[in-house]
Amino acid sequence: MRRVVVLAEAAEDLEEAREFYDAREAGVGDYCVTALLADIESLALHHGIHRRHYGCFRMLASRFPFGIYYLEAEHETRVVAVLDLRRNPSWIRQKVTRRQD
Repeated sequence: MRRVVVLAEAAEDLEEAREFYDAREAGVGDYCVTALLADIESLALHHGIHRRHYGCFRMLASRFPFGIYYLEAEHETRVVAVLDLRRNPSWIRQKVTRRQD
């Protein structure tokens, strides 16, 4: 299986998602992050099959409206962003393209 690495900024995205959903109802944030991490872990088997958006592969999360943006390196898959797809597309594009540097 391929190694999947969640970069620091993507980990911050997960914490923001947790805070957003916990502010609405206690415990939902933990469920959201657990679901997103399960999707991220599936990249070990299903990496590289998703369409490209803004220079990265984008996998749609299974239970929440998030896009998981990742890059393929020689021996690993790097998750660069986990973003709420309800946001402005130009904001998403800016976040994703800035994190590829």
